[in-house]
Amino acid sequence: MKKLLSFFAFLFLAGLITAQSAQEYKIIVHNENTKTQLTSKEIENIFLKKLTHWDDGTKIMPVDQVSDAPVRERFTNGIFNKSISAIKAYWQKQIFTGKATPPVEKSSDQDVLEYVKSNPGAIGYISASSGASGAKVLTIIK
Repeated sequence: MKKLLSFFAFLFLAGLITAQSAQEYKIIVHNENTKTQLTSKEIENIFLKKLTHWDDGTKIMPVDQVSDAPVRERFTNGIFNKSISAIKAYWQKQIFTGKATPPVEKSSDQDVLEYVKSNPGAIGYISASSGASGAKVLTIIK
C-alpha cells in the first residue's frame, strides 16, 4: 500500500512539473497577427528561419533573447530540445554558407515585447510571468 501511495505521489508531482515547464515562457506576436496557435515544430521552423512568411504574406520577424537570459534557455530546450550552443552552431553554419542570419536579439522581456508591438510580422517569447499588454499570446501545440 505504501509503495502504491508513493507511486501515485510521484505521478502527481511529475504532472505538476510537466505543467509547470509548459508555462515557463509564452510566445507573443503582433496584435494584428491572425494566428492564435502554433505547433512547436512551426515555432522551431520560424526561429530557424525555415518558415519565413505568415499566411497573409507578411515577412516573419523572429526575435530572440540574449544567450544568458534564463528564458532563452527554457525556450531553446522546450522548442528545439537542444542547447543554446547547438543552436548557435547552427547559426554559425548558416552565416558561413551565406544562407541566413540569426534572429535579432533583445536583452529583456520588455525589449522583446516592444519589438513585437512595433513590427507586424514579429514573433518572440517572454517569461510566463511577464505581462504581454499590447501583444497577442499564442497557444503552443506540442
